[in-house]
Amino acid sequence: MSLVDVLVWVGTVTFAASGALVAVRRRFDLIGVIVLASVTAIGGGSIRDVMVGALPPASLSNEPLLWAVGATALLVLFVPHRIREESRLLYSLDTFGLALFAALGAERGMTYGMGLWGTVFAGAVSGVGGGVLRDVLVGKIPGIFYRNGDFYASAAALGALAFYLANGLDHRLALVVAVVVTILVRVGSRVLKLRLPVPRSAPGEPSAEEPSAPDGQKGEPGRLG
Repeated sequence: MSLVDVLVWVGTVTFAASGALVAVRRRFDLIGVIVLASVTAIGGGSIRDVMVGALPPASLSNEPLLWAVGATALLVLFVPHRIREESRLLYSLDTFGLALFAALGAERGMTYGMGLWGTVFAGAVSGVGGGVLRDVLVGKIPGIFYRNGDFYASAAALGALAFYLANGLDHRLALVVAVVVTILVRVGSRVLKLRLPVPRSAPGEPSAEEPSAPDGQKGEPGRLG
């Protein structure tokens, strides 16, 4: 297997576990857990492939990978979890999956002849697409639309940009650099409590209400950026 194939497998299974954990927290049944795990795992990559014209999407043609997604969903469903640790587990899985798919999206964009902005967009969409679909299906505002001390889409975009800049040196090195940059930007933004600009309220107008923290975790930073 090539490095790209390894990243596809690891990233897909990671996102599948993330989606399944959210479904378990929401008390979804067997079908719900499998569906949410599958959408989270292959959603971003499928959107990316449609965008670059790679049809049918690679993930939908890879039967062993789809079986792995289903197996991951079942494993998460039937293995007991300590709920109070789940938010940290979700964050770790989501961050790792984001980084892998941002790198893979950028790689696919350059393979199909995209320039800088196209590559960055492909990486960002690939990274956040599955999470957006997951949030919509569970009735949440997708995290990419608000930011509170936790960059997400911004981290994926910067990781994709890092791939574009490093690809001229070495293809494999560029993939590793993209993954590392994405993780560092997301985790660093959380540690430093960075946030993107938001609209200012007019004089006398009450401040806009911020969306609640993801998965109802009070006191946790909002997801994305």
